[in-house]
Amino acid sequence: MRKSHPAGWLRRIGLETLGWTLVVLGLAALVLPGPGLLTVVAGLAVLSQQYVWAERKLHPIKVIAYRAAHEGVQTWPRIAIGFLGVVWITGLGIFWGLHPPVPDWWPLSDTWWLPGGWGTGSTMIGSGIIAFALIIYSIRRFRGKQDPDPAAPKVADPTERR
Repeated sequence: MRKSHPAGWLRRIGLETLGWTLVVLGLAALVLPGPGLLTVVAGLAVLSQQYVWAERKLHPIKVIAYRAAHEGVQTWPRIAIGFLGVVWITGLGIFWGLHPPVPDWWPLSDTWWLPGGWGTGSTMIGSGIIAFALIIYSIRRFRGKQDPDPAAPKVADPTERR
């Protein structure tokens, strides 16, 4: 009788825990400040090492993301808008973290003025840093190229009308 190696099931439990944690945190970050979609995709990427269904879900998302990244860096105005968004979200995170005093025009209770402090501000700054890195990556990988992955099967764009 063959004994199972403890490292195998430890690895599996570790990957599943990491994958599901990333998926749950990503779903939370869809409504909270943070890179929600990116975190969900990272969770699916980890889970795809264990589950075929996760790999099937991940592939169409990757194709759509690569095409969006490709289109986002084909013109300088699009790139400039992307960088302005990075500056905006990072600046807003710094502003949020510094937690300036409540202005006189604020109509709600003072406790509702920029809740979260540096906890919220740091996730916004982190999102800005990730967005900056992804813009640079997209420029290097996709700028001036015809199609990000011509071998990939066409995936229906959920925003496209039929």
